Amino acid sequence: MKKLLILALIASVVILFFASGADQLLTLESIKSSQNRIAEWRDTQPLLVGVGFLLIYVAVTALSLPGAAVMTLAAGAFFGLFWGTVIVSFASTIGATLAFLVARFVLRESVQSKFGDRLKAINEGVAKEGAFYLFTMRLVPLFPFFLINLLMGLTPIRTLTFYWVSQVGMLAGTLVYVNAGTQLAQIDSLSGILSPALLLSFAALGVFPIVAKSVINSVKNQKIYAKWQKPTRFDRNLIVIGGGAAGLVSAYIAAAVKAKVTLIEAHKMGGDCLNYGCVPSKALIKSAKVAQQMREAENYGLESTQPKFSFKRVMARIHEVIAAIEPHDSVERYTRLGVEVLQGYARLVDPWTVEITLNSGGTQRLTARSIVIAAGAQPFVPSIPGLQSVGYLTSDTLWDELAKREEIPKRMLVLGGGPIGCELAQSFARLGSEVSQVEMAERIMAREDAEVSLYAREALERSGVRVLTGHKALRCEKAGEQKFLVAENKGQEIRIEFDVLICAVGRSARLQGYGLEALGIPTDRTVVTNEYLETLYPNIFAAGDVAGPFQFTHTASHQAWYAAVNALFGTFKKFKADYSVIPWTIFIDPEVARVGLSEQDAKLQGVAYEVTRYGIDDLDRAIADSSAEGFVKVLTVPGKDKILGVTIVGTHAGDLLAEFVLAMKHGLGLNKILGTIHTYPTLAEANKYAAGEWKRAHAPQRVLAWLEKYHAWRRG
Repeated sequence: MKKLLILALIASVVILFFASGADQLLTLESIKSSQNRIAEWRDTQPLLVGVGFLLIYVAVTALSLPGAAVMTLAAGAFFGLFWGTVIVSFASTIGATLAFLVARFVLRESVQSKFGDRLKAINEGVAKEGAFYLFTMRLVPLFPFFLINLLMGLTPIRTLTFYWVSQVGMLAGTLVYVNAGTQLAQIDSLSGILSPALLLSFAALGVFPIVAKSVINSVKNQKIYAKWQKPTRFDRNLIVIGGGAAGLVSAYIAAAVKAKVTLIEAHKMGGDCLNYGCVPSKALIKSAKVAQQMREAENYGLESTQPKFSFKRVMARIHEVIAAIEPHDSVERYTRLGVEVLQGYARLVDPWTVEITLNSGGTQRLTARSIVIAAGAQPFVPSIPGLQSVGYLTSDTLWDELAKREEIPKRMLVLGGGPIGCELAQSFARLGSEVSQVEMAERIMAREDAEVSLYAREALERSGVRVLTGHKALRCEKAGEQKFLVAENKGQEIRIEFDVLICAVGRSARLQGYGLEALGIPTDRTVVTNEYLETLYPNIFAAGDVAGPFQFTHTASHQAWYAAVNALFGTFKKFKADYSVIPWTIFIDPEVARVGLSEQDAKLQGVAYEVTRYGIDDLDRAIADSSAEGFVKVLTVPGKDKILGVTIVGTHAGDLLAEFVLAMKHGLGLNKILGTIHTYPTLAEANKYAAGEWKRAHAPQRVLAWLEKYHAWRRG
């Protein structure tokens, strides 16, 4: 109501302004004809006329009425260059600030709620460098000042910042107009004031902040690089440290645009994902799932049977899968693509020089204009007393170590309730091990909604996992050949016996061993970068797990594009890494997949939302496959079909999620998904039915009531 009253008041004043003919008073001809009379008033009542003029000027600019330029000329004619400039400078800034505040109060909330996602980048830019942007626009009178006032009111710039930047930024233009006004009698039109030469001068003045910013950045860079001797020429355009997902994609992009690039990998090409993470774990999950399906064959009208298998053969198959995929990431393939691949340990010597200790012996030094650090991450091992003495495996070491065993460990303890811990716990339990999973938090998969965590826990327990949440690991003990983890739960200590312990409590970025310390590159759990993935040194970038904030292969590849393009072409154009739509999947059975906000996230961030659910137990294909469990949960803007986030629990949830990822990336709502034909019978229909649930909940009941009456009338 207050907003409506303010708008009504402004509209009334504007209508009255034009209806009364006041707009004709603020013309050049009117001011010139009244010059002598107003000069007499000024001479008799200088303070009153000065204050009155200031207030009228404030009102004109605050209401964005035409005539501010003419009044600026009049200020020069009536009050002279000095006082005219003082009056106009303060009056124009006060009026602009009032217009800014009105726009902020009346429009900002509705505009931000409706277009918040599209304005996110603008808001972030203004929050960081709003003063710079505003100052640049104020210097150039070609930008309509009233439009700047209104638009800036929709942004997060502080009112005090807006005021002082406007006062300083408009000063040059004010001086020009006020000075011209001192010769009012000789002015025939407003267009005559801004000659092409003067406009060019203003344009140059507007470019000045950009040039100044560039100079400041150059000075900063000189200070950063001061103690280093920059090479006069470079051996390479780009050097990439690390042959995982981020490193491979960075090197591939460089080679694709014909840059000379060297990729350095100390161990295995393909990094963690191929050798220790995504690939072997999914191969294990598949074997475990088949074993479980054999036990549950009666669900398919078959005879259930206890699977008989060689654990050694299962582990051998995992290594066969790795070997089959290895050529995709091999030295030979990337060499054919135009990448020089060196196998050895890289160390940063200076911001442009990398020394490689080659695996084959000897060292080599290379210089490059830009460097991408893609060193990946490694399993985090907690400092639990006695852990070293009892021995442990990690997601990196278990594949080789367990492959040596003829039989699966009888008792296995998995430490950690995150995605890696849950996947391993369920798989080994399905293969016959007695698995205990210990998690310090009150629930597993704590990043997901509570109902998802509960669903996951029930799925793991059905597979035979003993899930122990709220258990804090205190120490490890040995009694002869027996091994125990002592954990605390609700003040009580319990002893959990195991044969093999797997640490799966997370992964930490690799930050040591390749020269970050020598160069003074800041780290904080990851390598510290800006939005362009630049480190302290603008020519050194970081991407993938070593840079965070996500530890997914697909985000590492995503970041690699930004790192490589900014490294090679950043002189001309830089791109900010976009994390607006990041999907992920936890490959337990049933799978858990998510993109965007969960309910838990939305509540923590104070984001308003609606929830639409569709139960997969109602889906024809899921029923036919005897996998009728799980759900699709979509968060939308209240009253709208715009998607804020999606969580899917069910068979092939990670595959089903792709449709929602595409929709969110390109701003498509649930109505578009509902209007898309989905093959029957497929699991993908769950997405369409979820959209249908939203449509049903938002059906126009009043219109439907009228339609009911219409059809009744048609029946006679």
